[in-house]
Amino acid sequence: MTERRCILSGDRAAPEHLVRLALAPDGAVMPDVRAKAPGRGAWIGVPRAALEKALGNGKLKAALARAFKTGEIVIPADLGGLVESALERQAMERLGLEARASNLITGSEKIDVAARRGQVSMLLHAADAAPDGRRKLDQAWRVGEEAEGQELAGMVLPVGREPLSQALGRENVVHIAVTNPGAAERIGALLSRWQSYAGCANSAAEERSPEARVRAGTADMSIGHDD
Repeated sequence: MTERRCILSGDRAAPEHLVRLALAPDGAVMPDVRAKAPGRGAWIGVPRAALEKALGNGKLKAALARAFKTGEIVIPADLGGLVESALERQAMERLGLEARASNLITGSEKIDVAARRGQVSMLLHAADAAPDGRRKLDQAWRVGEEAEGQELAGMVLPVGREPLSQALGRENVVHIAVTNPGAAERIGALLSRWQSYAGCANSAAEERSPEARVRAGTADMSIGHDD
């Protein structure tokens, strides 16, 4: 796909690694995480902290004015939070879709069995999952992947069990195993962008090999480019 340029950093990346901003009819700048809103767009590929700093010092407003080629723009004071909420919502919706397609399983016992059989492509943990529970399932996954002694571990999400339970329409979702490789790629791309923007990517994931990161849904986040 054609690359885009981040209006703040100037770096370039594929659109799926970036967040598109679009103008609402009233001139307000809003996140367009699906990149489907009509008209010109402006792309950002920096973490939330950098976006909010640029908003505070006026750099973002100037960059958006150049990108949209208009002086009539309104930047919400909580734009950073709006972007993060949109990314979270998109990721949760994808998890719900994959759950309805029977591409993932929940429940520690079921996940443990599937992981040891080598049937897990991605392992996710709620932010409030007990450390011991995470360790046990991570170890089961490494056994199934014949990766004992390596850094392979599930991704700890920025949300707890309540949002996950709501997204999947199930009770007390603490751990999620994705059993379909294609679903793991789709979920991984959205989680990577969300976590990178939020500035909370797993440090353990960053130390693994590129192949392991893809399997865990934590492919590297690059910075990006505009319309």
